[in-house]
Amino acid sequence: MKNRILLITPPFTQLNTPYPATAYIKGFLNTLAYDSRQADLGIEVILKLFSSKGLRKIFDYLDDSDMEISDQGFRVYSLKNEYLKTIDPVISFLQNKNQTLAHAICDRSYLPEAGRFAQLDDLEWAFGTMGTHDKARHLATLYLEDLGDLIKETIDPHFGFSRYAERLARTASEFDEMLESLEEEETIITDMLIEALDEHLNEFKPSVVCITAPFPGNVFGAFKCGQYIKTQYPDTRIIFGGGYANTELRRISDERVFDFIDYITLDDGEAPLQQLLEHLEGLREKTELKRTFTLSGGVVCYINNSKDKDIPQREVGTPDYSDLKLNDYLSVIELVNPMHRLWSDGRWNKLTLAHGCYWGKCTFCDVSLDYISRYEPVNAALLCDRIEEIIGQTGQNGFHFVDEAAPPALMRDLAIEIIRRGLTVIWWTNIRFEKSFTPDLCRLLKASGCIAISGGLEVASDRLLDKMKKGVTVAQVARVADAFTQSGIMVHAYLMYGFPTQTAQETVDSLEMVRQLFQNGILQSGFWHQFAMTAHSPVGISPESYGVHSVGPKFGGFAENDLFHEDPEGAEHELFSEGLKVSLFNYMHGAGLEEHHSHWFDFDIPETSIPEDYIENSLNEETNPPYRNSDIVIWLGGSITESSVVELEYKRGKYKEQTQLIFTSKKKEWSLYTEENIAGWISELIERAAPGNEGIPVFEEVKKSFPSPLTFETFLESETWALLRENGLLVV
Repeated sequence: MKNRILLITPPFTQLNTPYPATAYIKGFLNTLAYDSRQADLGIEVILKLFSSKGLRKIFDYLDDSDMEISDQGFRVYSLKNEYLKTIDPVISFLQNKNQTLAHAICDRSYLPEAGRFAQLDDLEWAFGTMGTHDKARHLATLYLEDLGDLIKETIDPHFGFSRYAERLARTASEFDEMLESLEEEETIITDMLIEALDEHLNEFKPSVVCITAPFPGNVFGAFKCGQYIKTQYPDTRIIFGGGYANTELRRISDERVFDFIDYITLDDGEAPLQQLLEHLEGLREKTELKRTFTLSGGVVCYINNSKDKDIPQREVGTPDYSDLKLNDYLSVIELVNPMHRLWSDGRWNKLTLAHGCYWGKCTFCDVSLDYISRYEPVNAALLCDRIEEIIGQTGQNGFHFVDEAAPPALMRDLAIEIIRRGLTVIWWTNIRFEKSFTPDLCRLLKASGCIAISGGLEVASDRLLDKMKKGVTVAQVARVADAFTQSGIMVHAYLMYGFPTQTAQETVDSLEMVRQLFQNGILQSGFWHQFAMTAHSPVGISPESYGVHSVGPKFGGFAENDLFHEDPEGAEHELFSEGLKVSLFNYMHGAGLEEHHSHWFDFDIPETSIPEDYIENSLNEETNPPYRNSDIVIWLGGSITESSVVELEYKRGKYKEQTQLIFTSKKKEWSLYTEENIAGWISELIERAAPGNEGIPVFEEVKKSFPSPLTFETFLESETWALLRENGLLVV
């Protein structure tokens, strides 16, 4: 008899959209004809907690308590009637179900305000670029965060909107602290979590529960779910997987973990899960499982004897978002950072273009693990099939392609296929700033619906980028970012400080590079984070090779990933944290670009060694590669609506007969004048290079078809070619 499978994401991940792991697995289970259901317990608990009923429980608890609370906490508590009156309408507004409330929120007379609203004095200038609804969403987000601060202070210290008890699972080499917390008395939040979980268990009656924990902030909730299932539904098997298991639990040996779960699977979950289900159905021996930890004779065993290969990406099925309450998610605006807004505002369908990373060399990254090291792309036609299917499921055409680094060639093919099918898709993804992203390719991506990209500039120092094996230079990043920006695609840079051996001079120079990128208008968003050494990266595997010393923590049988290290050659990196973040916040809003670097720090720093026109000069370097014969030639400039022969003044009073081609595009109408034979060739080229044509030509074919007597090389230098290129003829 086949198992019934419940797939759950424990609290908390995102408020605005479901984490896609369960949708991926459900899509795969559909190909095997399993009966499955999925639930995002994070959003379900949030909606239970942030409701008039949920807040009443909190305020009733505080009414009966004699605990001391902070001034800001007491302010929220003293305004409890205002919060009880407003919470349900505000949640409805953030679910895009009650949009007229924006006007009342924006006039600052509707919402009760506590500590989080103090930052508005610093942000008011930024609201000039926000519309009424955006400003209202930001104010409503601050309102929720005030409540969240009270909950964390008085009800549950583990609470966070996008993470829960993260501290317990981060750098948790031993299981002791997690176990102690699991054995503590239930809180209002854990009661709500158990209530939500039990609703699904009672209704669906699964024989197997699969729990994904993508981040440390999901792990406590995952074990809390397992604890309840073990107690109340002892015959139900529990399988644990996801990003946390894949990176942190690869050496797990503490048998107490298996008091809460039955199995842990590593890396891609499809094949291990399929084989586990076969085992539970009596169709496979336990010794023939794949990448699975379990308890055997009271000892943790790792079983990886299966001869079956992983499921190819073309066979994993289309992610299935059914069962998830897609209309219940909250569109919040936590920060005015443009890229962070994409993360938290609006619901995005999540899809992967390719398994793994096509580059796979960055020394700070987990390149030794399967999710990075095994690169396997999916072809554009299959991706578009999945896109169309997901749009049909969800009714939403926004996509976040969640690749480690989206492959440029596949992005090109996907963009052409999206345009060819006439799909409306709004999408964004993560890239490497490599030279393949030419201005033409960026224009093509924009035409297909790309609105933003994020990429790792990391430490903006060529020495350190080389040490990281990023395969890029700062100048190259600048040119690629400029190409995206000029095409109308927003650019976000991941920025890093504290890489091994990084000096104070290099940190200040990196800040100057970032300042110039914003000053030249080619970067719109960024975020600094301090380097963290992980166990599965080249730096973590061989720290001495990078000039640092690993100092623990000592592995205690549970998690292993984040490592502590000493950097004898590097600066005191923590000192720079606040100044880097404050300066970046200002740069993103066009402020502080003329300030001296010392303005952002309360200690002495060296002068930058970067010329003030370094980025400007990098942009002006002539680096356009020659056309390759294999490049695709595609036309996005509309149609030729008229062709006629006209007489034009040539020179010295003589007239020459030419052909006029009139083009009509979405934005304008324009004309081109050329010789008759070239006009005919252009008309044929436009027809062949249109995205709807199955046989879009490559550059070599275009070159060979060019009519004499002109040489094609001469034509490439002509005004006619320049006009075609300017108005939509792309070579990608």
